[in-house]
Amino acid sequence: MSTPFASASLYIGDLAPDVTEANLFDVFNQIGAVASIRVCRDAITRRSLGYAYVNFHSATDAERALDTLNNAPIKGRPCRIMWSQRDPSLRKSGKGNIFIKNLDKSIDHKALYDTFSQFGPILSCKVELDRNNESKGYGYIQFQTQDSAEKAIAKVNNMMLNNKKVYVGPFVAKKERIQSEAKKDFTNIFIKNLSENVSDEELHKIFSEHGLLKSALVMRDEEGKSKGFAFVNYEKPEDAFRAVEEMNNKEVDGKPVFVGRAQKKAERELELKQKFEQIKQEQMAKYQGVNLYIKNLDDDIDEDKLRVVFTPFGVITSCKIMKDMKGNGKGFGFVCYTTPEEATKAVTEMNGKIVGTKPLYVGLAQRKDVRRAQLEQQFNQRPKIPVVPGGRIPAPGAPMYGANGAPMFYAPPGQPGFVYGQMVQRGPGGGRFPYQVPGNYVMVGRGGGVKNGRGMGVPSRGRGMKPQGQHMMTPVPMVNPMPAMPVPAESAPPKLTAQVLSAFPPEEQKSLLGERLYPLIMKSQPALAGKITGMILESCTTDEMLNMLDNQDPLNEKVEEALSVLKKHTEPEEENK
Repeated sequence: MSTPFASASLYIGDLAPDVTEANLFDVFNQIGAVASIRVCRDAITRRSLGYAYVNFHSATDAERALDTLNNAPIKGRPCRIMWSQRDPSLRKSGKGNIFIKNLDKSIDHKALYDTFSQFGPILSCKVELDRNNESKGYGYIQFQTQDSAEKAIAKVNNMMLNNKKVYVGPFVAKKERIQSEAKKDFTNIFIKNLSENVSDEELHKIFSEHGLLKSALVMRDEEGKSKGFAFVNYEKPEDAFRAVEEMNNKEVDGKPVFVGRAQKKAERELELKQKFEQIKQEQMAKYQGVNLYIKNLDDDIDEDKLRVVFTPFGVITSCKIMKDMKGNGKGFGFVCYTTPEEATKAVTEMNGKIVGTKPLYVGLAQRKDVRRAQLEQQFNQRPKIPVVPGGRIPAPGAPMYGANGAPMFYAPPGQPGFVYGQMVQRGPGGGRFPYQVPGNYVMVGRGGGVKNGRGMGVPSRGRGMKPQGQHMMTPVPMVNPMPAMPVPAESAPPKLTAQVLSAFPPEEQKSLLGERLYPLIMKSQPALAGKITGMILESCTTDEMLNMLDNQDPLNEKVEEALSVLKKHTEPEEENK
């Protein structure tokens, strides 16, 4: 087999979730010298996505690995190996792809590969497996050329493989298959809103007026009671079409019935999804630029008061304050104007204005999915989270990255303080001192040393320092270890307000806000509190975060949005087939 790409890089797919680079090295280094291995992982959770890339020093070794290890089990699951193809347009074009179904359960990846390799070089061969690693009875093959795929279809389609007649045809994506089915002639129709009194015989009599029937069946429950819907199958497509045209919305036993082409579940779901998207687009166009989102409202502000406040800027078509199950206001609401100009004026005049005792946040309302997309975009633009050897996420006490690439540190359980952007803790009287870790280490960032709580410089050994400009903070042995500094029992910290924060620079403000937000988030999301705090610090304004410190509902809302983004990143990347 000749190498189709001038490369020594292989794609390894269908890997078990616990397969690591070390496991793959043990397997592939037996073939030849391996240059590098990378298991592709989720950017947030570091979970394996089920595939990897193995780079050899020699293309000959890569080709030998493909020939000898393809479909070999790795941790109990057969792997799928193909040449690495970085061009997504070629992968998604469907060129050379075929689909095989009605396969005997005994046919595995290797047997399928051996059967079809006679028609030309195969790039990828896969039998779809269930959770028990048993064949689902169908699979996919991608040939190097379209000509090879056409030969395989011509020779094998409707042939017997292990005493079963198989279907072999061009691969068609699921969405395209559904749309193609919708355009075909149909003979089976669906009737709903049917009276419980209509029997199979009456249904047959009513619909046989439009053509010759194969069957007519009312669907019933276990007790034999009608479910209110039925299926009728005609001999000819034109008769079925005529029945739909003439019987839809016509009364049967005193009830108007729906009559339409019978659809598969996937087709119905796609159709409903498209209709839902259309409705959302229409609503978005209708309220684009005229609907305002107002938050940080006082508890005593009701809809009448809110309307009075915003009436000076234009004609209000609707005004609503969102409430919880007990009828209490959640601290935010919506005001809709008739024109974008009125809404813009209200935003300009009212955003940040104090109404009651709080400064309002006023902005154009956005759909939840739009806000989530923006949050995800901001999250993706963050520098990558450092990963310790073994692909683990840093444990509590390890540095992470926050806004503008600054390191962000979350103290371990039991240690006081959350620090954003600096490896320090609050000391007595509000002073700062380095966070001391076991073994007489202090956390040192960019610079020559750190300061203790009395402002005295603490020298650090240069060999422990990271180069200038590198963000990772490093434990550095202390020349003169500081004694552990007790943290005195303090009363509740003073309340953070906009006025208090204004005395600090912007990054210091984020540190202070992070110190207060982190323990609140820790209560409900201890495993993800660090990530969520960083996301909120990046995506929210100072006024929004101050509001979260006083009101649990807006904080919960932001936590849910952050969890949605994180959850999306935990889902393994679905393959195109």
